Amino acid sequence: MPDKFRRQKDREKMSDRHLKDNETVKNAYAGWVSFYDYTFGVVSQVGRKHAVRTINRRKGKVLEVGVGTGMSLQHYEKHLEIYGIDISPEMLERAEKRKNIKGLSHVKELKEMSACTLDYPDNYFDVVVGMYLITVVPDPNKVMQELRRVCKPGGELMLVNHFSTEKGLRGWVEHKMIPLSDKIGWHPVFPIDNVLGYEGLKLVGQKSLRPAGVFTMLRFRKVDKEAVETLGKKEGLNMPEDEKAVA
Repeated sequence: MPDKFRRQKDREKMSDRHLKDNETVKNAYAGWVSFYDYTFGVVSQVGRKHAVRTINRRKGKVLEVGVGTGMSLQHYEKHLEIYGIDISPEMLERAEKRKNIKGLSHVKELKEMSACTLDYPDNYFDVVVGMYLITVVPDPNKVMQELRRVCKPGGELMLVNHFSTEKGLRGWVEHKMIPLSDKIGWHPVFPIDNVLGYEGLKLVGQKSLRPAGVFTMLRFRKVDKEAVETLGKKEGLNMPEDEKAVA
């Protein structure tokens, strides 16, 4: 079976498996919010900073989907316009406080919103980034389509996430954690193939991140030849060099 059709079938199965609704996700993160920054936030911060350093080489509007408590906001440079959304009102409250305390005037908007139904027009953002997002949402396939939709042709879609393996102790642990998905708020078994091969998204960078390569940064360019050529002449679109080494 060609990869394109195999991946489509896998995505259909993935959507069937991930039947957690937004309320389940909200409840999980309502329980996490008071200590998130000091637990998973610490583990994930290296990946966040690396992603933002890459984004800072771009220009224009940036959408961070799953902005959480706003741990990345202060690292974006002020030439960018930052928009953040999250499904958790408790997380967003902390992000808003962080924005106000640090005077982050380039953060234009923080809104409660589902990643499955983004309330933004087509082709609106120069960069769309989801950090530690895609294994959390109820319908990852729908989210990938939404991220692609709101990204401008020639723009960049970036994911930073844990992707599962079938090998070794780590693979065994990930499978044992499956029954805990609703409580921990994310899906421990989620292979990288689930986010590859989407029409109009060209993979241009893949980088393993610390700690120990547990997380991966994927960078996609939204490909639409005619639109890219038109926008490129107007805006001088550029794409930073591909990255494949371990940070």
